[in-house]
Amino acid sequence: MFLRFNLKKIMEKRAIQEKFLRKLMSMKPPKWGKSHTEEKNLVKGLPSHLRGTKIVEQALKELYQREFLIKSKKTGEWHISLNPQKKKEIYRFLGLPPK
Repeated sequence: MFLRFNLKKIMEKRAIQEKFLRKLMSMKPPKWGKSHTEEKNLVKGLPSHLRGTKIVEQALKELYQREFLIKSKKTGEWHISLNPQKKKEIYRFLGLPPK
């Protein structure tokens, strides 16, 4: 039972991470490097029952640890962008062919 619950949480966290990365890649213009958006804009795309939950915080934290995301303080808010130096790894994480 515990293993199944834990596996579900891991898969859910992975899905959240993929959603965040894909959202940043699909924005116009894509948010690579100096092009950035507020961190709270990522969470807006999630269902309301997930916003502000621990699993979302863990998913974001892990993306920062992998250095997939760059975080900087702009206009008093935290802004994020995709790390262009990790582009190959991000595409591999998402199962996409490298560009």
